[in-house]
Amino acid sequence: MFFTYLRRELRRRRKSALVVASGLALGIALVIVVNAVSTGMGKAQDQVLESLYGLGTDMTVTKAPEPPSEDGGERPRFRFDARDDEDGGDGEQQSSDRVMVQGLQTLDAATVSAVAETDGVANAVGGLSLNVVKVDGEFSRGQFQQRPGGGRGGGSAGEVTGGGADFSIDSFTVYGTDVTHPAVGPLSSSEITDGRGFEASETSAKVAVVDNAYAKEKKLTTGDTVTVSDTKFEIIGVATATRGDAAANVYLPLARAQALADAKDKITTVYVQANDTQQLDAVEAAVLKAVPDATVTTSEDLADTVSGSLSTASGLAETVGRWLSVVVLAAAFLVAGLLTSSAVARRVREFGTLKALGWRSRRVTGQVVGEAVVTGLVGGAMGIGLGLAGAWAVTAFGPSLSAELGASAGRAGGPGGGMGGPGGGPGGAARETAARTLDVVLTAPVSLSVITLAVGLAVVGGLVAGAFGGWRASRLRPADALSRVA
Repeated sequence: MFFTYLRRELRRRRKSALVVASGLALGIALVIVVNAVSTGMGKAQDQVLESLYGLGTDMTVTKAPEPPSEDGGERPRFRFDARDDEDGGDGEQQSSDRVMVQGLQTLDAATVSAVAETDGVANAVGGLSLNVVKVDGEFSRGQFQQRPGGGRGGGSAGEVTGGGADFSIDSFTVYGTDVTHPAVGPLSSSEITDGRGFEASETSAKVAVVDNAYAKEKKLTTGDTVTVSDTKFEIIGVATATRGDAAANVYLPLARAQALADAKDKITTVYVQANDTQQLDAVEAAVLKAVPDATVTTSEDLADTVSGSLSTASGLAETVGRWLSVVVLAAAFLVAGLLTSSAVARRVREFGTLKALGWRSRRVTGQVVGEAVVTGLVGGAMGIGLGLAGAWAVTAFGPSLSAELGASAGRAGGPGGGMGGPGGGPGGAARETAARTLDVVLTAPVSLSVITLAVGLAVVGGLVAGAFGGWRASRLRPADALSRVA
């Protein structure tokens, strides 16, 4: 009897039922689209981090640079001899370079052991980031030319013409890598596309791996040499970054890099792999306790540095979109309840007659609630269809978003902590890639949990509408129906 009456009433009042279902459908569709877009933003952000940050590590440990001194600190100085060739011609080609630690304060190499012994740390490797400024060129001697007529008293008069100096300045980055742990650190995010990588026995060898882009710029190939501080290093391989930008132009064994920079047993970055990536906060706290004056940076910290339209759109989707969904759903539920209550008011004679025939108020209320729930489920089905169509439209025609990576935002564990710096990892690659913009195509994937949420909202909407109508129906009396009989 219940389902027979339910089917007959919904068929007879299909227009009003469709209006209620449509209102619920719009609210549910909006919820699906907002959730799908928000999920797409999360995936886009992951793509950005993978592209700009993927360094084969879970976190890095660095030490913020010291604040500049009032006198500007020590500046690079280059010394040259103004010597001439034996035949009196132009001067010889001269070269001078300066190798400097890049950006950060150095840490003792013993920091690696302290971090490696921390609970939750699977592996820890040290690295040294350097910047090399090279000046090449020559001095040419000027020529003395005597003026016609000579000078007074039989002396000579003339002037020096020509001469001068012609020098070029080149700057490139060098990264000292621990060749005994090739799977950790910035070089692990690059693929050797020519030659080979470092071997564990080459801790002090005069060998180098160069970045592919730098090799093309300088026309370098395997077998060539690169010179740093008068030391020639044979290029054994060319590396191409597969995730993000390269951490350096030239990679050298750590011991060799330390010797070039006169930084024995010093490093700038510790790259850390955790046993469980789901427990990074606990590992970070433990590392800060072991190295209190350091800065620990994770991928979550780097996520805060992503800016541009990606960050803006993500904020809109998570804030404005969420509140808009709540408002629209609340309005849809209210309208559905009012329409259902209005429909009950138009059925006074019907419900009054049913009560006169013996129907109890509970049965009448159950009938109204049942009709409202079925209407809500129909609205839910319509809303799911509209939501899927909207998500597909966002994926098919959505705009491309841009993301730009700024300076790292690592958290310090004490005095001296602060922003990360160059040298690879979250604290270094972020600053090295500050001007890089990545375009990401926005998608709007719909998960099963969102569909389940939509069905739940449809049922809730039906119950809300049924509560309005049921309350109105329960208050009707048989006398109300008889009073309306002509």
